[in-house]
Parts: sequence; structure tokens; C-alpha cells
Amino acid sequence: MSDTKDTPKQGQINIELDEKVAEGTYSNLAIINHSVSEFVIDFVSIMPGTPKSKVKSRIILTPQHAKRLVKALSENVHRFEKAHGEIKDYEQPPIPLNFGPTGQA
Repeated sequence: MSDTKDTPKQGQINIELDEKVAEGTYSNLAIINHSVSEFVIDFVSIMPGTPKSKVKSRIILTPQHAKRLVKALSENVHRFEKAHGEIKDYEQPPIPLNFGPTGQA
């Protein structure tokens, strides 16, 4: 008798999440650049009073996956606001970024 609980059905993907990745990484700035073939999102954690910050994580996506991510984020923000109220977007002073002319936050 086989155990079908751990066997993905056709069309499903079995995804594992190890403990270190599950902890997550805090980020309060995302810098987005793109080329013809990819989108690069660098996640940074900037803390007040620290003159230097490092990229904590970099995600590289195809343009198609970037578009799917935008759609998924938009749908999730909509659901969140429907359940918890509007997310206020407070204006932030521009953060001087000295490592690329095409960065966006």
C-alpha cells in the first residue's frame, strides 16, 4: 500500500520550506532594476542612524513572472484592505542611493 499523502498529484508541485528561509528577512526598501530579459529586485533593510546598508536578498525574475508577481501582490493588498482597512502610504523623503541610476523604491 503506497502513501499518497506525500506524493503530489499530477499538475501539483511539492514545495519544501526549510527553517532558515521560513524565518524570513526583514526589508523596508526594494530596489528594482530590469533588462530586456529579467527583473532584479534587491531587498534592503535601512535603519536610522546607520550610514551604510546591505542588500539582504536578491530575487531575479523573468518579465512574465514579474508581471504575475505584480498581479498577485495587487490581489493580496486588495484582500488585506478589504479585511483590515486601507493601508496608508505615508510620503517618505527620498533615500539617497549611490549604487545605480535606475533604482526604484
